[in-house]
Amino acid sequence: MKPNDANAALPTAQRPFRVLVISGSQRRQYNCPGVDPKSRMFMFRMAERLPQEWEIDLEDLGNVYARHQIQSCNACVSTSMALCTWPCNCYTKKSSMEPDLMWDLDLYARFDMADAWAIIGPVNWYAPTSNLKKMFDRMVCMNGGNPKEETIKHKDPELAMALEHTEEWKEMSVNHLEGRTAAFFNYGDDGGVELDAAGRPKILRHPEYFDPAQEPFTDMRQAYAPLVWQCRYGGVEVPDPLWTYVDSGKDQHYSDNQAEHVVKDDRVMNAFDAWSDRFAAFVAAKGKVPPGKYRAYGHEPNVTWMDHARLGVRDMRMSLGIPRSGSSPAIQQEQDLNHDATLRHKRGEGEKLR
Repeated sequence: MKPNDANAALPTAQRPFRVLVISGSQRRQYNCPGVDPKSRMFMFRMAERLPQEWEIDLEDLGNVYARHQIQSCNACVSTSMALCTWPCNCYTKKSSMEPDLMWDLDLYARFDMADAWAIIGPVNWYAPTSNLKKMFDRMVCMNGGNPKEETIKHKDPELAMALEHTEEWKEMSVNHLEGRTAAFFNYGDDGGVELDAAGRPKILRHPEYFDPAQEPFTDMRQAYAPLVWQCRYGGVEVPDPLWTYVDSGKDQHYSDNQAEHVVKDDRVMNAFDAWSDRFAAFVAAKGKVPPGKYRAYGHEPNVTWMDHARLGVRDMRMSLGIPRSGSSPAIQQEQDLNHDATLRHKRGEGEKLR
């Protein structure tokens, strides 16, 4: 059944199961590739196989021309875990300055509302797709992020760094989506027709530069290991049978390995259907997951004009080379570790040298 977000406000026992299925390829027919990806076909196929009394929430992260993108994570955690808020407040919904697909698609709430997630995506250069990587980077706030942005007056680094050492923080920092299930179905072509018998690219002029036997890994599902372990780190269960890789298109031209070709490959389709069925059986047996203490569903930003004003003053001081006394930027400046006092923040370092 189609998802009804209002059901998320009901007691867990009264609402239906809800799953979120994501197509993680960058390709869409409404952009340069001109063709929809296999992950989109798989997404719709999975939706048809899942119990129809469940709420089935679908999302395609493909790059449609002129569509907003998922903004990159600003790595607030590396300044202080307490600076990374749940849900992320580095960006906002319907922003004209920094439009962000995570907020425009309300993905934080949709992850929160779902009992389980199914992530479908190809392997790109021994790694997840850039859109999935950015999405999971931005989901770092589920792993102990600050649920009370008022404690850091929206985004004050010095307040966050101090908060991280308090007893109050120990009570606030929890895994906000703990208990859910995540499943990953990954596929790849193992280089298509590009590789020679030794495993090197046919067009390579310097084959002596590397040994194919030293490739990063032979089990290509490990390309998605960073996403799997991020889930597990945050208490989101990823059972080993629900983390699957299937090769599709090996020794074929890319143009001969589209969704219309793969759907005729019984080996690949049977593997996908079996993964979908394992997902459905595991989620049903596990049961619905109660929501966490701090929810992304129904979240409203808690920011005042005073918060923005205070941070504006801080930024101006930084630009003029007079950061707050005792702050990390001040100490770095004193130790000559940082050369970042400038009124033109958007200039790259290379431009400054020219």
